[in-house]
Amino acid sequence: MRVVLGLLLLLLGLCGSGAQGEGGGLDEVGAVEESSEQTTKQTTCDIWAEVVELKVQMELLKRENSVQATQLISLEIRLTATESKTSDLEKQNADLQTRLSNSESELLVSKSRIDQLERINEERPKVAFYTALTNSGHVGPYNTAITLKFSKVFTNIGNAYNPATGFFTAPVKGVYYFQFTVFGFQAGSMGITVYKNSKRIMDNWGSVPNGGSEYITNSLVLELIAGDEIHLVLPSGYSLFDNETNYSTFSGALLFPL
Repeated sequence: MRVVLGLLLLLLGLCGSGAQGEGGGLDEVGAVEESSEQTTKQTTCDIWAEVVELKVQMELLKRENSVQATQLISLEIRLTATESKTSDLEKQNADLQTRLSNSESELLVSKSRIDQLERINEERPKVAFYTALTNSGHVGPYNTAITLKFSKVFTNIGNAYNPATGFFTAPVKGVYYFQFTVFGFQAGSMGITVYKNSKRIMDNWGSVPNGGSEYITNSLVLELIAGDEIHLVLPSGYSLFDNETNYSTFSGALLFPL
């Protein structure tokens, strides 16, 4: 702008100066020279005015260009920041997609495992029974050993226990749990023997005093194969007691198949 001001001052100086005649007039030659000089000065002033105008426009354009350049730099910075944020968002979205895909895979694996466990549970045999001996009161003593038939069946899932025979028959190979409780209410001996097939595997006995009573309770965990039989035997000369109160009971269940 200092250059523009200098040019303006120079232009004013050139355009304001001019020769003026003395004492009363000029001859024709002087008038022509003066006219030519004034024309030249006017032309010069016009040129300089145009030059100054161009300089001013150039300065204005430079300022506009400077402002636009600053704005352009600011836009570039904002664009870079936006691109960076977009890249971060795209990365976060990719991470979320990966996590979602992993979660879906884990969910499918879990569902497959649950379905497998449900199938195993459905296919797994379910065996459990709970019985009581009789409502008749005293059982025995007899001159020979007898198989006890626990005739009151409360639970018989899988129908592995037969109340008509007193035998439990293992439907599958596995580990089974059995428990029994018997009650004596008659003076003398009371007892019970556990058989696996034809083999005696447990003896239990007690003595009932006059006017008293006695309980025997025990449990077993046995590995059986399909078709193995478990039954309880009242030995010869021994007695038990049961009625509607269900003092004497026999129960069992499959713990797990093998």
